[in-house]
Amino acid sequence: MRIGYFLSSEEFTPAELIEQARGAEAAGFQALWISDHYHPWIDAQGQSPFVWSMIGALSQVSRLPVTTAVTCPTVRIHPAVLAQAAATSAVLHEGRFVLGVGSGEALNEHILGDPWPSADVRLEMLEEAVAVMRELWKGGFTYHRGKHYTVENARIYTLPDTPPPVYVSGFGPKSVDLAARIGDGYVSTMPDGDLVRRFREKGGGDKPAQAGFKACFADSDDEAVRIAYERWPNAGVPGELSQVLPSPKHFEQASQLVQPDAMREAFVLGNDPDRHLEMIGKYADAGFDELYIANVGPHYQGLFDLYAKRVLPRL
Repeated sequence: MRIGYFLSSEEFTPAELIEQARGAEAAGFQALWISDHYHPWIDAQGQSPFVWSMIGALSQVSRLPVTTAVTCPTVRIHPAVLAQAAATSAVLHEGRFVLGVGSGEALNEHILGDPWPSADVRLEMLEEAVAVMRELWKGGFTYHRGKHYTVENARIYTLPDTPPPVYVSGFGPKSVDLAARIGDGYVSTMPDGDLVRRFREKGGGDKPAQAGFKACFADSDDEAVRIAYERWPNAGVPGELSQVLPSPKHFEQASQLVQPDAMREAFVLGNDPDRHLEMIGKYADAGFDELYIANVGPHYQGLFDLYAKRVLPRL
C-alpha cells in the first residue's frame, strides 16, 4: 500500500500547505492528496486557498504525485475550464497528477446562485462532465451540446503526453457504480471493504483505489480531542448533511449537536504509532491500494516525525 499525506486546504494557509508538502516528502510519504474547497467547513478552520494555484506551486517544491480529493467539475466551474486546469497541472507535474472528482457539496458549489440538484442529477452531471473533459484532452476542437453542458469551438493547446487519470469518489451504491463505469480509479474516506469490492465487481477491476483518514497529533489524547473538536467538529455530523448544508455557519449549527468524545471515533488521536498502524491495517484489509493521512491542528511536524521514525519503517 502506498502511504501519502493529505493537504487540508480548509485549515492551512498556502505557505503552510507548501511547508507540509516538503515535510511529508522528507518524512517518507509517497504521494499527496489536496482538497478542493471554496469554503472551509466551519470558520474555525479558517482557510480555503484556490486549489489550482496550490497545485502549480506544489510542482515547484515536490516530486510527489498529487491527486485532488476531490474536485467537483459540475457547478462552480465548468468542466471545459477544469479540463484546461487539469491538463496544465499534469504538464507541471510531469504526469504525476490525478484528477479526483466527485458530485460535490452545496457548501462549495452553490455560490453562483445555481440550484443544488438532487443526488441522481449530480451523478448524471458528473458523468457528462468527465466525458467533456476527456474529449477536450484529445487535443482537437471540441463541440458538445449535452443535457447539462455546452462546449463550442474549444481546444486545449497545453496538454500532457497522456491525459490525466480521473478517479471518481463514491460513498453509496450508485456513485460507486459510476466510479466503476467511468473512473480510472476509485476514491473514498471509509475503510469499507464492501464498497471496494463493489467497485471492482462492477467494472473497476484492478484499477487503483484510494482512501484517506484524519489524525490529530498531540502529546496527550485529551489535547488531541480538544484540538480536533475545535477545528473539525463537523467530522461528527452524520448522513447526507455534508452534501446539502450551504455554508460554514450551518455546519457550525449542526456541529453543536456533536459531543467532544465523538472525536475519538472520527480521528486517530495522540502520538501512539500503534493506533496509526491499526487504522492503516483497516484500510489495507478493505482492499485499498493507496492511503492518505491528514493532520488536524498545528502539530503536523510531530506527525511527520512519528511516521518517519515509528510508522513507515514498520510498514
